[in-house]
Amino acid sequence: MYPRPYVDFLTHFHGTRDYFECHEELEEHWKETEPGYRDSVWVLLIQFAVSLYHFRRGNRKGAETLINKTFDKLSVNDKQLEQLGIDSAMFTQLILEIKDDIQSFKGYQSPVIPIFDENLVQLIKSRCAEWGVIYGTPSDFSNTKLINKHMKKFRN
Repeated sequence: MYPRPYVDFLTHFHGTRDYFECHEELEEHWKETEPGYRDSVWVLLIQFAVSLYHFRRGNRKGAETLINKTFDKLSVNDKQLEQLGIDSAMFTQLILEIKDDIQSFKGYQSPVIPIFDENLVQLIKSRCAEWGVIYGTPSDFSNTKLINKHMKKFRN
């Protein structure tokens, strides 16, 4: 029902908290399905994950730039988000809260994307179990490979 890259994105997002991999999972899917369309729901989700990657690392400027781009794409993607099992109103609220946290210099906290499709949530939880991670576990700040994955020395 849902594209595998999307389910893998959500599994990384809620399980491994590897926002760098979230980007990797959806980028190819976006290029295959909507190449060049910068307002795509896939770009919105990629930019959301990358904004959190920057926020978690303390790069507030990068986080703010990307959370603003994410916010700007919401209005054109309401229906697409709903088709992907995401409550668009709650997701909008989440983005506004994160945007406020970034601008107010509050600390990063690991969010949960508001998914209303319980079958999708169960699929993500099952995939998390397969990967040996727990759904909803907060980011591990002591894991420098996770926090700094963009650096060449931390990539697989």
